[in-house]
Amino acid sequence: MKTVNVHEAKTTLSALLALVEQGEEVVIARNGEPVARLSRYHPAQPRQPGALRRLPGWESFRYDPAVFAPLSDQEIADEGWL
Repeated sequence: MKTVNVHEAKTTLSALLALVEQGEEVVIARNGEPVARLSRYHPAQPRQPGALRRLPGWESFRYDPAVFAPLSDQEIADEGWL
């Protein structure tokens, strides 16, 4: 990881961006204190509907609506919420 001061970063921005494109991270410092980090930009991948179904174990998943059913007052008290 390369560290440069603000003045050097301003004068050599193109060269620093070339380093970042190669995968190196660059830290920009002011008076020796790190202020910012330049790193390669990775655009977010668009979400693919149904992608979770390709994960291992998905075929054995069964939705149980009882998991989301409201609890009775007694169940809430048994859990210590009252």
